[in-house]
Amino acid sequence: MARATATRPDTEHTRHFDRKVDAQQWLDQVTATVVTGTYADPKAGQITFAAFFGEWSVRQVWAPGTVLAMSLAARSVPFGDKAMRQFRRSDVEVWIKSMGAAGLAPGTIKTRYVNVRSVFRAAVRDRVIGTDPTDTVRLPRRRRADAAMSIPTPADVGLLMTAADDGFGAFVAMCAFAGLRLAEAAAVQLGDVDFVGAALAVTRQVQGVNGGAINVRAPKYGSERVVYLANGLVDLLAQHVADFGTIGDEQWLFTGEGDQPPHQNPVGYWWRKTLRVAGLSDIKLHDLRHFTHPASSQPAATSSPSNARSATRTPPRHSTPMPTCGLPRRTAPARLHSQSLTLHWAIRFAITTRRSGSTSEPAKSRASLHREALPPCKLGVIPAH
Repeated sequence: MARATATRPDTEHTRHFDRKVDAQQWLDQVTATVVTGTYADPKAGQITFAAFFGEWSVRQVWAPGTVLAMSLAARSVPFGDKAMRQFRRSDVEVWIKSMGAAGLAPGTIKTRYVNVRSVFRAAVRDRVIGTDPTDTVRLPRRRRADAAMSIPTPADVGLLMTAADDGFGAFVAMCAFAGLRLAEAAAVQLGDVDFVGAALAVTRQVQGVNGGAINVRAPKYGSERVVYLANGLVDLLAQHVADFGTIGDEQWLFTGEGDQPPHQNPVGYWWRKTLRVAGLSDIKLHDLRHFTHPASSQPAATSSPSNARSATRTPPRHSTPMPTCGLPRRTAPARLHSQSLTLHWAIRFAITTRRSGSTSEPAKSRASLHREALPPCKLGVIPAH
């Protein structure tokens, strides 16, 4: 009987073989993993995926949203009870395939894959496993961003601003004309708006947490910025403050529970209601962010006469093409804003006129009044939905 002893980074291990050639082969394999840095203690690899994630995750410095995303990804895998050293690439491929069969979008699959992959990479660094079984696993193809994105027209935005309940129209306008995300718009305070300089400081976001509470924190990494506003949006925000005031000691512009700003759940409800009233569909609130955001990144597009702030304008994180409606690129944001506001006030005037007019006229839906109020010779007609 042949005996082989391998010296590892932290211990020695001896195994017995019937043949000397088998002992030498095992010894060569162990030596190779030590030399290449892929050695992993077989005993450490007995820990299950779920157990390793539990031990590793408590040591990580994560934002609350990351905690939720990582926990969701770890719970979604079918191999939580499998020992880490038993994993093969095929296990991950089967999991990816099952998510696609369950109808999950390619973007969701990629997010969960990336989160689970970070667990296996941590196990490699801790020498629990020698290699990462998720490495080079092929994911479902995603549609190109420009093909998947739906950018609303000026007429759509005008309809949405009018269809919104009192107070939410300004929220829609901020997303469309300032390029704000939902959580960023919800976190705007009165002190963030420079009404004289026509600027908005984006310094925080609101996220909902368990139990209906909120968490106010810095915006998405690297997204703190100053957004320069079209004059029409400044006027609209000033009117919003005059009509509805502010909330709480922090002077939030939009209302959630009590003296708190709203989070994604109530905003989502308001948005779905607005879409129904406007007779529109297949437009996400996030789509408004791309309405004028790319073009408004150009310094020359500033609607203010001040030249000083062009030098300090924060470049955008998006490069999505936007519809310019045949206008020069540097004037497109102001023109789009003007068109949408023209529609907004025209529609509101039509609704007010109908409500105060003859009572003998048959009642019409708010959405039908929206469409009738559109000036077809200038801005086009919204098709019936």
